[in-house]
Amino acid sequence: MVGVAAAGWAYWHLNDNITSVDINSALGGDRPARAVAAPSVSAPAAAASPPTGSLNILVLGSDSRSSKADKALGGGDSTGARSDTAMVVHIEAGRTKATVVSIPRDTLVTRPSCPLASGGSTAVAHHTMFNSAYAVGGPVCAVKTVESITHVRMDHYVEIDFSGFAKLVDALGGVDVTTDQDIDDNRSHLHLKAGAHHLDGTQALALARTRHGIGDGSGLGRIGLQQKLVKALLEQMAATDLLTDPAGLYRAADAVTACLTTDTGLDSLSKLMRFGRSLKGLTASHVTTVTMPVVTAPSDPNRVVAKEPAASALWASLR
Repeated sequence: MVGVAAAGWAYWHLNDNITSVDINSALGGDRPARAVAAPSVSAPAAAASPPTGSLNILVLGSDSRSSKADKALGGGDSTGARSDTAMVVHIEAGRTKATVVSIPRDTLVTRPSCPLASGGSTAVAHHTMFNSAYAVGGPVCAVKTVESITHVRMDHYVEIDFSGFAKLVDALGGVDVTTDQDIDDNRSHLHLKAGAHHLDGTQALALARTRHGIGDGSGLGRIGLQQKLVKALLEQMAATDLLTDPAGLYRAADAVTACLTTDTGLDSLSKLMRFGRSLKGLTASHVTTVTMPVVTAPSDPNRVVAKEPAASALWASLR
């Protein structure tokens, strides 16, 4: 009885950890059509047979600096939140291959009018930074902005904040990453020599955030490191048999769910588990990482704009 009660409490706790946003209701029907019908991960039939249709998922790493945990992890003193990391993850039908497309946060875009939870909507903004969409309108505006510039329907939305990312890495026992150059960044507190490294959660988070210690100091250099971390996490999860370590499994699940925001299609532990089972054939070697083609913005040397026609061709290939 004690064991059943403990298991029930653990399930309730993990389920209650997850924050969700009803993006479909907020955006209504004014969205790109799904190129290929994607089975819902919450469909009853999925319990027996995990869905295998293609999916497009907007994954954001939120730069939320309002909590003590985030500040301790190098979040700084500023308040509010913005999306420092944005990736469109395209999972092919069969769920054994994926393409991860990073969108530079400094990209100048036309931000569409977005509905606000408090009522009303934001105004259309031209030549504004991509990551301002999250700052002014949260996940709903982030999804609408991505769909407006890509014309690709986002089937799901997943957001994880800094503290959750660090805790997940620690719960997995760290990650192995090879850097191509020395990194010396006092702002992110990261100092690494070129070569192979085993990073704990705090170091992995610093690697995901560093930009002043590599390249020209822009966000473009950071994107390459973030893509390395995505593959490193996939490899570590594949190498860590959490099913034989209940305590480790709980730590990993608690770390993820406590700092996770999803759309309503992934807003429960059962939905996430079903989705995870559908990806069991997806390995790091079958994940392609690219960055949306960009060029320096004519109006501002510190900003970029989509490089055409290459950017449009990339999004068309995903569609």
